[in-house]
Amino acid sequence: MIKMNAAQLRNFKSERDKKNQKDEKDQIQRKPIYIILDNVLDTYNIGSIFRLADAVLASKVIITGQAEVPPNTRIKKASINTTEIVPWEYKTSAEEAIREIREIGGIRVVGVEQAQGSIPYTKAKYKYPLAVVVGNESNGISKEALELCDQIVELPMFGINISLNVMVSLGIVLYKAIEQNDKTL
Repeated sequence: MIKMNAAQLRNFKSERDKKNQKDEKDQIQRKPIYIILDNVLDTYNIGSIFRLADAVLASKVIITGQAEVPPNTRIKKASINTTEIVPWEYKTSAEEAIREIREIGGIRVVGVEQAQGSIPYTKAKYKYPLAVVVGNESNGISKEALELCDQIVELPMFGINISLNVMVSLGIVLYKAIEQNDKTL
C-alpha cells in the first residue's frame, strides 16, 4: 500500500492519480468496522472522522441527519481528501443506519455516550464486525438510536468538563476495539 502525507493527499487530483487512487482504494483490506455519525454537525469533526476512518481501515462511514456530506470544502480540508478514499453513505437517521447495518448480519452496535446503562469503554468486549455510533456535539446520540445499540460505552471524565470531542472519543474506542481484535498490535 502506498502511504501519502497530508500534502500528497490534498493534491491527489490528476487523471492518472485518480485512476491510481481508485486502484489503490479497491485494493485496501478494510476492517469490519462501520462508523455511524448521528447528526454530527461540525464539518471539521466530520472531516477528522474520515481521517480516523482511513487510519483504522474502517469499512464505511455513515453520515446521518442534518449533517453536511462531501463534497464540502470544510470536510475536505479537515479530511485531507480521505473522503475520496474511505467509503461513505448518507442516511436520514441513525436509526435507519443501524437497522440497515443489522441486515448485513452479526454486526454488534456500540454507542459511545454518557447514558444510563453505559459501561466504561475499557470494560467492553469489542468483537468484529462492529458498528460504532457517535452523536451530535451538543445532544449526543439520539434516544431512538441509543435504544437500538447492543451496548453503550463511555469514557471517564476526571476534570470539570463533562465530555470529549466526538472524534477524540471515537478514536479512543476504535483503537481499543482494534487492540482487542487484531493480534498484530
